[in-house]
Amino acid sequence: MPEFSFDALRRYPDVEAENLFAVDASDRLILDEAAAHLASAGTGEVVVIGDHYGALTLGAIAQHDATAVRVHQDPLSGELALAHNATTTGLEGEHTNHELGEELLSGARVVLMQLPRSLAALDEIAGAIARFAHPEVTVIGGGRLKHMSIAMNEVYARHFGDVRASLGRQKSRVIISRLPAPGDSTYPAREFHDDLGLWVCAHGAAFASTKLDIGTRYLLGFLREMKPDAVTAVDLGCGTGILASALARARPGLAILATDESAAAVASARATALANDLPFTVVRDDALSTQPDGCADLVLLNPPFHVGSAVHPGVALKLFEEAARVLKPGGELWTVFNSHLSYRAALTRAVGATRQVGRNAKFTVTVSTR
Repeated sequence: MPEFSFDALRRYPDVEAENLFAVDASDRLILDEAAAHLASAGTGEVVVIGDHYGALTLGAIAQHDATAVRVHQDPLSGELALAHNATTTGLEGEHTNHELGEELLSGARVVLMQLPRSLAALDEIAGAIARFAHPEVTVIGGGRLKHMSIAMNEVYARHFGDVRASLGRQKSRVIISRLPAPGDSTYPAREFHDDLGLWVCAHGAAFASTKLDIGTRYLLGFLREMKPDAVTAVDLGCGTGILASALARARPGLAILATDESAAAVASARATALANDLPFTVVRDDALSTQPDGCADLVLLNPPFHVGSAVHPGVALKLFEEAARVLKPGGELWTVFNSHLSYRAALTRAVGATRQVGRNAKFTVTVSTR
């Protein structure tokens, strides 16, 4: 086994900056707390969920001799970063990626987790572990104290008979859960929105769950103005697929592609399309990396302004550049964003002439023409 160092890990291809890191104290604490369990685990009995950039997976392999590790990461950027870090550390071929479900968890005796922020995401994950893992599974889930709450213990207690928290270390803590109590899944959740005439479906980790976030609601008010002669459109960062659904309902002849890097978002958007009998395509993608240049007449975007817990424009800027690349000449990018972010200059640089078409107390809507 090659010599392993956490310092060698990178976030690439995710946003990289001096204040953004590929590993933190919670990764080290989870691995330390799991050491005895990892030592007794057999081939294929270790599962890692929510690994940010590979620290848990590669640490388990290199430091604790875990073999045939199965991994689930919601963001595609995390999968790509893990693959990159596995190659650079000489540990490629030691893990496999899976969707959240039986293939990931069947027979698992040790599950290492970076705890999600969303309690709904934790509920869906804990339920899946209880349903599919070995009856003697031990789950070691950790995170930074500032992102943890007592409610996480309560969520685990719905699915496990024995739940306890460790002592804190370096502003991190783990929750150890045993004795799974299997039950039926309640995901994806679904809700009918009378004002939209649409069902919205959501898995636990999907942003805004089944609700309509206020930025998307504001952007929907401009739907009729968006490039009337468009033949092809993209809902970039589609979340639960509300924009794609509304556009498909308003323009039945439009070919619509919805993309997101989140596995939960993609599954949610597909469920939303199915629930409303709408024919748009949903793809899990790192921005629009699998799409050719100049393939779209119209792109809709409600970009995030966080990278993890840090306020950082990197993701939005990447999405602007990708939208510009896939737009045909004369194509339009319609963007909604928190007004204080002042993205107009960045949109002009990345895409082309940008004008404000709407502004309220919180949000600005712009259209940029390629």
